Amino acid sequence: MADTNFDVIVIGAGPGGYVAAIRAAQLGLKTACVESRETLGGTCLNVGCIPSKALLHASELFEEAAHGTLAKWGIKAKEVELDLDAMHAGRLEAVGGLTKGIEFLFKKNKVTWLKGHGKFTGPNAIDVAGQAYRAKNIVIATGSSVTPLPGVEIDQRRVVDSTGALELAEVPGHMVVVGGGVIGLELGSVWRRLGAKVTVVEFLDQILPGMDGEVRKEAAKIFKKQGFEIRTSTKVIKAENEGEGVTLTVEPAQGGEAQTIEADVVLVSIGRRPNTEGLDLESAGIQLNQRGQIEVGHDFKTGVEGIYAIGDVTPGPMLAHKAEDEGIAVAEILAGQIGIVNHEVIPSVVYTFPEIAAVGLTEEEAKDRGEVKVGRFPMMANSRAKTNREAEGFVKIVADARSDRVLGVHIIASVAGTMIAQAAQAMEFGATSEDIAYTCHAHPTHSEAIKEAAMAVTGKPIHI
Repeated sequence: MADTNFDVIVIGAGPGGYVAAIRAAQLGLKTACVESRETLGGTCLNVGCIPSKALLHASELFEEAAHGTLAKWGIKAKEVELDLDAMHAGRLEAVGGLTKGIEFLFKKNKVTWLKGHGKFTGPNAIDVAGQAYRAKNIVIATGSSVTPLPGVEIDQRRVVDSTGALELAEVPGHMVVVGGGVIGLELGSVWRRLGAKVTVVEFLDQILPGMDGEVRKEAAKIFKKQGFEIRTSTKVIKAENEGEGVTLTVEPAQGGEAQTIEADVVLVSIGRRPNTEGLDLESAGIQLNQRGQIEVGHDFKTGVEGIYAIGDVTPGPMLAHKAEDEGIAVAEILAGQIGIVNHEVIPSVVYTFPEIAAVGLTEEEAKDRGEVKVGRFPMMANSRAKTNREAEGFVKIVADARSDRVLGVHIIASVAGTMIAQAAQAMEFGATSEDIAYTCHAHPTHSEAIKEAAMAVTGKPIHI
């Protein structure tokens, strides 16, 4: 009979869960991980972060070839055709290779995969597919799922969520994206590049809720220039799926006359909610907050001894890398070590083109806390971006007016997602804008824009 007693059981094998399980096993704890999917990796790897990036990259290459970008560089690609099946095959290949990689790491580190849906039967006991298991400590890492929109039923054909948007069999003539957040803009970018007309409907007065105000305005300008139609302050009332198309009824967010929008496909992307249903949390004595999240302390402990929670089921940004860092930290805590995550320095990235990245406080948030200094540097003045004809965007650094300590960094650039790592590391070490300004940056690189923005905090940039 299989062993049913463990030091640690992790429920969920997404970025937080599988990382927690591997790290716990590395630290000598007898570890199991519960996962009901046929493959490991959770939403991020199977139907989220990874497959969407595969399509984003492929669609960007197609647009460069088909819409004249390569021709401007003297590379003439004649009769460019889209093979959408091959593009989807590339997406699946990427997912397949990475999920198998996690399965290999489980075997290498002797993590037991408990296949099936897990639910609590007591504070230190769970049931998986009819089998009882016990552990000294249990970590909840069940992630999140798409938030439904009242009045709009998803059929994954004409009305899709983010998963369905990855698997469309043909390029829609007109796609309406409900929600102007990260996921909607990324997937909207994929299908716009491949030939669809894309309309973004956002309830708030600007896209990209929660990001720096200056970034939101500049991003909207860039997306409109690319061909997006963006309708802000607009509320979706209902969607009538007519088989071969969808009629979307909308009205002004503050109330007013209703209008209709005809679409071939509607993508519902208004956010995500914690996956806590079906866990029988009441059997363990765990209470949820008003947002359906599990409250935890700095050590990821819930209100029940021996039960911890990490990732999207807890308050904070729903980001894979946040969950990963929390997974490492909670495992180290369970092994008697010190596990720490600095939640003030968690970067976020929008993988559109150009990319949009941020870490720390927005200018608005920083001003609410005290006096600040701000430095800006346009990418059009950066030699590498200019040479690559990637001149849209800027770097913005927000620093404390007295101490000069960097409070937030915001970037719009072709490689902003890579550039933001320098900013996060600088902030983790408590850097000032002067520290960054006096750090030698290689030339010519996009990252020189970070140095110049830091110099601009004190009014002394060189190239503007």
